[in-house]
Amino acid sequence: MESKDAALRGLTDEEVAERVADGRVNANTDVKTKSVGQILSEHAFTLFNGVNLAMSVLIFLTGQYRNLLFLCVVLANLVIGVFQEVRAKKMVDELSIMTQKRVRVLRASGECELAPSDLVVDDLMRLAHGDQVPADCALVEGSVYVDESLLTGESVPIAKGIGDELLSGSFIETGSLVARVVRVGREGYAAKINAEAKYVKAVKSEILDTLRAIIKIGTIILVPLGLGLFLRTLLMDGGTIESAILTSTSAVLGMIPQGLVLLTSSVLAIATTRLAHRQVLVQQPYCVETLARVDTLCLDKTGTITSGQMEVSGVACADGHGEDEVVRAFACVARANAQDANDTARALLGAAEARGAVTPERYARAVPFSSARKYSGCVTPEGECYAIGAAAFVLGPEGPAMADACGTFDEMERVMVCCCVPGFSREGAIEGEPELLGCVAIRDQIRPTAPATMEYFREQGVELRVISGDDPRTVSAIAERAGVPGARAYVDASTLEDEAAIEDAVDRYRVFGRVTPQQKRDLVKALHRRGRTVAMTGDGVNGVLALREADCSVSMASGSAAARNVSEIVLADNDFSHMPEVVAEGRRSINNLQRSASLFLVKTVFTAVLALICIFMPPYPFIPIQMSLISTAVIGIPSFVLALEPNHERIRGNFLANVLARSLPASLAIVCALFAELALGRLLDHSFAEISTVCMMITVVIGLALIYRISRPLTPLRSALLVAMSGLVLLSYTVFGEFFHVVRLAPDVAVFTVVLAALSITLFEWTSRIFLANYEQSVLFARVVRFVEGKDGK
Repeated sequence: MESKDAALRGLTDEEVAERVADGRVNANTDVKTKSVGQILSEHAFTLFNGVNLAMSVLIFLTGQYRNLLFLCVVLANLVIGVFQEVRAKKMVDELSIMTQKRVRVLRASGECELAPSDLVVDDLMRLAHGDQVPADCALVEGSVYVDESLLTGESVPIAKGIGDELLSGSFIETGSLVARVVRVGREGYAAKINAEAKYVKAVKSEILDTLRAIIKIGTIILVPLGLGLFLRTLLMDGGTIESAILTSTSAVLGMIPQGLVLLTSSVLAIATTRLAHRQVLVQQPYCVETLARVDTLCLDKTGTITSGQMEVSGVACADGHGEDEVVRAFACVARANAQDANDTARALLGAAEARGAVTPERYARAVPFSSARKYSGCVTPEGECYAIGAAAFVLGPEGPAMADACGTFDEMERVMVCCCVPGFSREGAIEGEPELLGCVAIRDQIRPTAPATMEYFREQGVELRVISGDDPRTVSAIAERAGVPGARAYVDASTLEDEAAIEDAVDRYRVFGRVTPQQKRDLVKALHRRGRTVAMTGDGVNGVLALREADCSVSMASGSAAARNVSEIVLADNDFSHMPEVVAEGRRSINNLQRSASLFLVKTVFTAVLALICIFMPPYPFIPIQMSLISTAVIGIPSFVLALEPNHERIRGNFLANVLARSLPASLAIVCALFAELALGRLLDHSFAEISTVCMMITVVIGLALIYRISRPLTPLRSALLVAMSGLVLLSYTVFGEFFHVVRLAPDVAVFTVVLAALSITLFEWTSRIFLANYEQSVLFARVVRFVEGKDGK
């Protein structure tokens, strides 16, 4: 006894200080969310903001402050982006603040309670039922069952005895123990996996890539075009520095689609807000788009398909006994040991309540579950003695055969025998010959919504894969019950010894069991090599590497902090059935943005080409305030209205290709019309004010024609939008004509404008029909798209 007490004496203050000085402390190594400063800098220091800031400084120097109106768009985009990400960060941080339970530690000076981060190597910890293991340790006293599902994916509790190792992040299911800390900080099992999955993860989004490509190309060409216009206006046309700055900045601002950037941020912000009301926290707004494009969904079993809890799946009776008798017996045992209830006991209690079992309020004795004897029991006030547990331990060597005789159970179910026994010894051992009352089958509880969710993804053409650290047969059976197609095609990943075996398994199987964290990541990589867009769900440390590798990752709020922080989407109520809602929001956002983005790219393309033309054929017909009118009336307001409509169509094709196919015909028509006005305006002796007014009118008319085309079929809302924007333009030309620098046209100029507008609309309609009919098959068009996206190596 003395030697045992000495062994559990714990560290002295001097020994603790020595370990602290050496850095052998269990410092917090969880993956952290980004700081507010990081989020702000990421949104503020962008090429888009830099270009607009430079233009605003130049315009400010001219004193023409009303031309700085475009800055409202830039600031709004910045505020929306920062607000959304900070809000998501705070929500996830709140999930992580689980008032860290202090740990009881044995030290030479006595027993004390410490924060997990204050533990040092060789500390002795007392842990009991429900405690989470705060550091890797070795068991020195007691025996327990441990839940390691967050680490390994194995849902069945594992027995641990003296000398066995417990991993940080696991939970004590039953029993109590004293364990010695063997690894702390970054040396721990969970910390090593976390270290391989840093928080920073590249955003995978066609929309974001398109915006970056457009801004990058616009920035490259705006410098020579802007400089050329500036020098032409100043040196060759005799303009002032102020007029040269306004002319060049007007052209440059038209090439950068500020409104499209703001629209994208706003639409995604609205989507994430809607999802937040449904308990879906979106940490990276662009992932809503990515998930809507996913064609392969990899599911973790525990916490995703299953609820993480057990359920009674069946009750079988031995000869001469009824089901009510069996139910009452296991209900008594479960209620007598309710204070130490694990998942199995909670399942028994739930089944007893559902069946209306009547049991005593108090018990003469409770025999708690022990990993050594593998059963639990009780003695009622009337002296009835019941035991429930593993057949071989309760009934002896003949127990399994006796249990089989009770009924037929699925091989994936865990079967326990329920017996009436003469009594228990002081140590809890069964005395006398047990009488078999019947058997109870326990299995993982599948989420009630899982089959409907699986059916939804199957109908949408999304291929489902189940990747788990659990036994492959168990995973396969559960996946089949949940409705995963091809669930019977399973493989034990422990047999996949190299990359070639993994590559072969990806093509052959839909269910993977006994998968290590590294293999989960390798499976996602293999799917990527097959051109798949992959989403991954998970809640444990064992899935962090795969979550980081996936195009879009989804975790449960009840899972590990590392899994939550590395995921783009967190399900705050742990309900996987929200996934179809996320996909629906993504589809609405992307399909509507594709339609609205065509309005913005019209301005980007025609202003770039017009700037080039005007270097050789001045004057440039627009000033910034006029471009603001065009941006508002025929681009900004219509795009926002159209972008917020319901839209659940499947996403088809490339985002940029779809947008260009709708915008290029309008850009071509505008460029041809403006070129005609610049060329013929000189011959017909039009003044600059008339040229500017005609160009604005032509641009607006073709813009309204594009709105009409992308709005078909017309609805009351879309019809009202067209009428409202036409009225706004008319009001700007008449009441606010002076503000926007437009003039009343002479009769001959007005007639010329009407003819030119009619020809332009005809050209627009003709080219639109050709583009929309042939762009998906055009090799040249595909090359243009790849060039803009930067995927041709140039």
